[in-house]
Amino acid sequence: MNELTDWTNFYVIIGGSAGALIGLQFVVVTLMADMPRMPGEEQATSAFTTPSVVHFQMVLLMSALICAPWHSYMIVTVLWGLVGVFGIFYSGVVARRLHGVEAYDAVFEDWLFYVLLPLTGYITLIVSACFAHFHERPALFGVGAAALLLLFTGIHNAWDAVVFQVLTRPRQSKD
Repeated sequence: MNELTDWTNFYVIIGGSAGALIGLQFVVVTLMADMPRMPGEEQATSAFTTPSVVHFQMVLLMSALICAPWHSYMIVTVLWGLVGVFGIFYSGVVARRLHGVEAYDAVFEDWLFYVLLPLTGYITLIVSACFAHFHERPALFGVGAAALLLLFTGIHNAWDAVVFQVLTRPRQSKD
């Protein structure tokens, strides 16, 4: 359990960042709510905006799991594994949504940042959870790498979504 406490500062930083970014994303969506809607926008939102919030939530959850005062290391590893399983399932949902967006044709960068990199993070989380009992230190680095990958992917995706919305939405004339 001492190994977990060594990671507390790391997870306080990235968990706080993920929480702040969730809030910021809500602010951006709220500010854009009054703008004219493009055809197929609801479909694109579920494929492009929602995954960023979900990945930030998973980073926040992993941070909370690490910082909680557990009595057994095994509970934490099982929970990491469950987060990873959820993430793999959710990556499949995102892939299906990306494929179904009619208003926009996803390019390789979209598939990389919205499906492949998050999937890699969630798989790393499961592998780390499986090996944590035998190789505690490398497993903790695997979990940390997965959390950072999800955080940075979410940051990229949130930025990408905002830039896309700002540059492609119809502009209202100033009277």
